[in-house]
Amino acid sequence: MSNYRLIKTEVLQLECSIPLRGMYKLSPFVWKEKDLYRMLVRAVNPSDDPTQQVARIFYGESKDGLNFKMDDGPVIAPGILEISKDGVEDPTVVTTPDGYLVYYTGWNLTKQRGELMLSKGETLHGLQYSGEALISHEGYRNPKEATVAQLKNKRWALFFEFARDGHSKLGKATSAFPEGPWNIDEEFLKARENSWDCYHLSTGPMLQDSKNETVMFYNGANPDAHWRIGWVTMDDDGHIKERCIDPLITPPPNEGGGVDIAFAASAILHDEHTIWLYYSREDTEPLRALVELVNE
Repeated sequence: MSNYRLIKTEVLQLECSIPLRGMYKLSPFVWKEKDLYRMLVRAVNPSDDPTQQVARIFYGESKDGLNFKMDDGPVIAPGILEISKDGVEDPTVVTTPDGYLVYYTGWNLTKQRGELMLSKGETLHGLQYSGEALISHEGYRNPKEATVAQLKNKRWALFFEFARDGHSKLGKATSAFPEGPWNIDEEFLKARENSWDCYHLSTGPMLQDSKNETVMFYNGANPDAHWRIGWVTMDDDGHIKERCIDPLITPPPNEGGGVDIAFAASAILHDEHTIWLYYSREDTEPLRALVELVNE
């Protein structure tokens, strides 16, 4: 059995040009290929006008997982598709022998509707839209924040946030293949009364740690939408084994009156004792947390 403890946090350093330089950067999805760290990040215009808060997805590379050189333009942008005309958000990458699968959310401001979308490509600069991964419908509205991973039973799981009855909830779908088609199984993780995660839940990254434990670092919030990061472990079939009591990451007090949010996006097993957990703070700033594996 493993437990997890925060060691320290570090702000990601992004070398970028205009317009990315002046945008908020959040939802950093980082993964490692050989000796190179790659990242897709959501970028948003810092505007109070919702029609100007159009999100795009940018790509960057790093040698150390902390300092990234970013592209000048987005690799995924809003386009002519109605479902994503007002933004593309929250990328998740699956590497395959044929290239890349990128799950992300398309946003339609007019309809107040999100759809979980999929693009494929041999390279990250050659991604092509492949269709809707999950469609918003009654009971599972506005699916987003995909986490895609292969379980120990060899089935693929897609965990996703959805809206129901004024709450953000955490659902689970499964497939024989990383690109789907996906069958929604159930609501995966439920809110707990009188807890920091009593009102909203959302997906976070998952991996197998050095003790062969499958863990997801999920996101939870109270009725005031104060988001924190916790963890839950799973068995071979993706069922819950153990869940943290207290949050792993709580953002520091915001003296400027901004949003009170820490939101996990990706994770890398750095070595036998350490996980690098990438997350956003206040919906504006990407960070890396060093998380220690603790034997109990």
